[in-house]
Amino acid sequence: MSYVDGFLCPVPNGNKDAYLKSAKVAAEVFKENGALAVMENWGDDVPDGKVTDFKRAVQASADEVVVFSWVVWPDKATRDAGWAKMMDDTRMKNMDMPFDGKRMIYGGFANIFEG
Repeated sequence: MSYVDGFLCPVPNGNKDAYLKSAKVAAEVFKENGALAVMENWGDDVPDGKVTDFKRAVQASADEVVVFSWVVWPDKATRDAGWAKMMDDTRMKNMDMPFDGKRMIYGGFANIFEG
């Protein structure tokens, strides 16, 4: 089954174009290293929760939008090998991050169902 990397980050509203530019470069690198698909999603209907929510999870301020992204890999082995190569890729090393990377949440997820 496939393997998915998920990302959640707060991006300043004014940095949408810069974010999209960096996301397109990153997607190219992901796909060159075995990713099947890369999805970038700009928060549009992200409600406030009673206990927690996407905004609080990344400490988004009033002038930031939560971006939800994921990368689909054929399997974890391909993902692990891809990430190892990407860490040495100059495009990734030299990328300007248009958001506070310290507040990004990310993780790898094993697929248990696909409908």
